[in-house]
Amino acid sequence: MTSIALYNERLILGSEDEEAFMPQLQLPVFPAGAIHITAELTAEARDGRVVYFLGHAPIMHHDVDDVRTFRMFTSQLIVNGTARSCDIVRAFGVPAVSVKRAVRRYRDQGPSGFYARRKGRGPSVLTPEALEKLQALLDAGMPRAEAAHELGLKPNTVGKAVRDGRLREKLLR
Repeated sequence: MTSIALYNERLILGSEDEEAFMPQLQLPVFPAGAIHITAELTAEARDGRVVYFLGHAPIMHHDVDDVRTFRMFTSQLIVNGTARSCDIVRAFGVPAVSVKRAVRRYRDQGPSGFYARRKGRGPSVLTPEALEKLQALLDAGMPRAEAAHELGLKPNTVGKAVRDGRLREKLLR
């Protein structure tokens, strides 16, 4: 959905509040036929692939749904001066902020930045030793919040562990 269509949808629904809508990934549009990015650079969707041409020579191709390679290559075009960000926005109907983010990633991390695995979560605070200590405190009848405070943990962390079954609370009778 283009930004104009999204704005019109807000008007139809009677809300111009930006927070009323969740941001959505806006995929590039590859219509049938050639898309002119610049005077020399075109892209064409063929059999589920997008082929980029500089003049008559094909210079790059990727699957239509390969967003990572699309972002990497269009960023490369911008960084190398072959195209401008406004050319990419106009040709493919993607948000300008997405193009700017991709260019920043390309400059900071290079092409591999688009394919690197995302960083996972940090280490668990509920180590086996911490679980053992917590269980002992809960078995002694201490409330969750106090047990969490005693070990320097957040109360909701202890609550999640109880719900997950990693800890058992002493039943009050």
